[in-house]
Amino acid sequence: MELSQAQYERIAPHLPVQRGNVAVSNLQVLNAFLYVVEHGCKWRGLPPRFGKWHTIYTRMNRWSKERRARAGLRAPAARADGACDARCGLAGQHQREGPSRWRRGAEKNGPQGIGKSRGGWNTKVHLVAADERTAVTFALSAGQAQDAPEGRKLLERLGRQKTPRSLLMDRAYEGDATRQLASALGFVPVVPPLRTRTAPWEYDRQLYKRRNEVERLFRRLKGFRRIFTRYDKLDIIFLGFITFALIVEALR
Repeated sequence: MELSQAQYERIAPHLPVQRGNVAVSNLQVLNAFLYVVEHGCKWRGLPPRFGKWHTIYTRMNRWSKERRARAGLRAPAARADGACDARCGLAGQHQREGPSRWRRGAEKNGPQGIGKSRGGWNTKVHLVAADERTAVTFALSAGQAQDAPEGRKLLERLGRQKTPRSLLMDRAYEGDATRQLASALGFVPVVPPLRTRTAPWEYDRQLYKRRNEVERLFRRLKGFRRIFTRYDKLDIIFLGFITFALIVEALR
């Protein structure tokens, strides 16, 4: 797929203003990003219709480091404000690592959130979502990282809520520390207790059925080959691609 002019205009205010004689427009650049993230191809493999591959690569590298993509995520997320006022979903999933040449050694050019878990070398994406197409915030960690501590970091990033929101969480987040933090920030934790709990609690089972929305968003992310199999060495570039994929899903 490619972004239409109407979709582009929704995020255009968050992109740099192009000046002078520009050979490649921002819309062309975004559609080139989409081609790369969907197909997982090398930059040199971009079709000629997108312009010079090095121009596209340079733009992606610069925007990722300037956090331009993260700013653009706020625009499509606005359509889910109503849903997010009612509930959020919290989950974490592994993304397989691609090339193995950077598994060891110093992180010379920036963080490389890759670690060895039971499934091998991979990266874990932790995500808070408003619905099956709209992310609220997310972060990366090494594959062996536990879900609960990373989930608490995301909640702290969201801060105190103005109105109570139901927070639908997997059992990995049912620990006392996570539930207490969620309650202190204005969330209403909706999570089933472990069977080993001596004092289990009641939770809204009907509402909890909607937790699969965040899992469906992960499934959509895995439709982008460059994300499903991590080809990028540095976290900053990988985060840029994930952000862009989430923007595309929210704009659909």
